[in-house]
Amino acid sequence: MTERKPPGISFETWADRQIREAEERGAFADLPGRGKPLPNLDRPYDDLWWVKEKMARENLSFLPPTLVLRKEAEDALAAVEKTPSERVVRDILAEVNDKIREAIRRPPPGPPLILVPFDIDEIVREWQERRERTENEDHRPE
Repeated sequence: MTERKPPGISFETWADRQIREAEERGAFADLPGRGKPLPNLDRPYDDLWWVKEKMARENLSFLPPTLVLRKEAEDALAAVEKTPSERVVRDILAEVNDKIREAIRRPPPGPPLILVPFDIDEIVREWQERRERTENEDHRPE
């Protein structure tokens, strides 16, 4: 479509003619998704839909750094529950503690951090108690 709109013809009529002629030439025949419904038509309109889709496609986050760190601390505690080794538990918690200490020293932008470093010895003690309880329940005769 390189030609310009001729004077005296309304834009809508000129555009409609261009589209009709392109359809007749088969310019739209091999487009991907032809004949399929448009996705997300049933959702309410969002001005930033394309930003959110791109971020989801590229696995990006738009959370402030403090919220990302809070989530990481929460995930670390969940990972500790499934960890079979005390050494790995200590490594997971030490890594998160380093990040928390750095965020306390240099507060990142966003909401307040409201985190303090984990007491690794206390968490390891609780982890050992849970493991012992689980092992005792597993070996209990029925």
